[in-house]
This record gives sequence, C-alpha cells and structure tokens, in this order.
Amino acid sequence: MTRAAPPAELRRINLHHHLTREQILAVRKRSTLRGIGMILHCWGAIVAMMALAALWPNPLTILLAIIVIGSRQLGLAILLHEGAHGGLAANQKLNLWLSQWLCAYPVFGDTLSYRHYHMQHHAHAQTTQDPDIVLSAPFPTTRASIRRKLVRDLTGQTGFKQRRAQIAAALGRPGTPFVTRLWMFAGSMGRQLFMNLLLLGILTAAGHWWLYPLLWILPLLTWYQAVTRIRNIAEHAVLPHADPWRVARTTRAGWIARTFLAPYYVNYHAEHHFMLYVPCYRLKTLHRLLVDNGIVDRMEIQPGYRATMRMAASA
Repeated sequence: MTRAAPPAELRRINLHHHLTREQILAVRKRSTLRGIGMILHCWGAIVAMMALAALWPNPLTILLAIIVIGSRQLGLAILLHEGAHGGLAANQKLNLWLSQWLCAYPVFGDTLSYRHYHMQHHAHAQTTQDPDIVLSAPFPTTRASIRRKLVRDLTGQTGFKQRRAQIAAALGRPGTPFVTRLWMFAGSMGRQLFMNLLLLGILTAAGHWWLYPLLWILPLLTWYQAVTRIRNIAEHAVLPHADPWRVARTTRAGWIARTFLAPYYVNYHAEHHFMLYVPCYRLKTLHRLLVDNGIVDRMEIQPGYRATMRMAASA
C-alpha cells in the first residue's frame, strides 16, 4: 500500500491550544527515580523468571520464563525508546548511560542510532517519508498472512534473519581488509557483545550457564519478535493517514496485556505522538487530561489488542 504524504500542517497537533501551561509542565516533568525504577522492575522480572526455571526446571516453568523474559526484553526496548526521548533521567548524560548500558546493549540495540532513525518517524509519521511505514503499510491483510508472520516470529526465523543482517552490516562490505572489518564490527557491536558476555559470565558463575542460550537468546529470537510485531501493528496499522489526530493509536490494556504485550505504558501511543517528550510514566495522566478536555473523542482508541489484530486481519 502506498500512502501519499499529507500536507505538513495536517500532521502537527499542538496541545498547547487545549491544555494549560501548568498541565503541560506537569506531564513533561522527568523523574530519575521513576526511570531507574522501571529499569530495576524490568531486570527484576527477568532475574525472577531465570531463578524460577533454575530452581524448578520443567517444561512449564521454562515456557513461562521464555514468555515473560521475551516480554521484558520488549520492555528493555521500550525503555531504550524512552531513553532516546530523554525520559529515563533528568540529567541527560545519566539518561543516555542508563538507556545504553542497561536497556539497549543487552538486546543488541543502540540508543543513539535508534534516536536518529526514530525522530524521522515522528517527523513524518504515516507518510511515505516515515521509515516505519513498512511496518503498517501492508495492513489490513488476511488472517492467514498474519498467522504466517507470527509463525515465523515464534519459530525464530524473523529473529535469526534480523541478527544475521545486523552482523553483516556491522562487518561492512565484503572485500574490505579483514582488520578494518574487525574494527568496524567492534565499533558497531562491541558494547552489545560485552554486555551479553557479562550476562553469560554472571550466569556461569552462578552455576547456570545454560540459562543464557535458553532464557535469553531464545526469547530474544522468538517471543520478543512476536510481541514486537503485535505492538507495531497496534500502534500504526489501519489508520487514516490524513487525520492528524489519528497518526497513532492508543490501545487499552489490562494487567495481562501489560505483562505480556504492552509494558511501561507503551499502549498510550497516540498521546506519545502528540507530545513526544512526555515521559512514558506520565502518558496515562496526559490521557486523562485529554479525556477531561473532550479531546479524546477525536483520537484513535481501541478497547484491546484483540480488537486491533482483528482490524489488521480484516482484508
């Protein structure tokens, strides 16, 4: 599906016309403690699931751990995104350090390169210039198509393809001198490999090295890929590209959805696009303000992820 870019003035929503200055200052306030608390919560869930599988290793606990850890790996990616917007700490040097070392590098990401890419998405959301348009343009599609995509995700095909492409890009063009390619690889992925080797070392020292391939790499290649796809579909698929109030979707999420699909307020995606420097932990407050001001009726809001997936599979 090819989308024509709407005029620039249609793509900008200025909430300063709808909210008071005090309300805007309140929702934009950053809390370092809240940011660190989310990171600790995310890693705490990962450690707890690994401990559960190590203490009572059986198919049920391992499957549960894969699902929860894959969801928390998505959580780390969301917190990486939060760091790209400067929301993890009031001090921006600390914000970047937290985002890089505790969120991005463990899941083979990089905040700075993601930030450059992601700001283009915000500037051109739902237009032909949006670098993420490939994620939403194919929808709506058929149930069979979505089923095939999710099967590829859950069997590791998508994850393996992405990691292989990442490694190939980090190595540079074939034919480049080996030493040069090695330095390029170290500069591109050295920190990510260091953090993963550190995690492997910690698990090995604890006597459970096998948790790293089984409960870190496997979830990253499987469940993480599937829930990331569902989240991407929910955020931007099947939306009217010319409506500035509907370039992104908010999806209501109960505790089960927040645990497995939408951690750390990521479901408030329309609000995030309206004010991209509002920390994620204040998006719910921003949503309530929009409700109180009668703006919420103009937004795209769905009652749950099942509803958004039905829309995406309605072709």
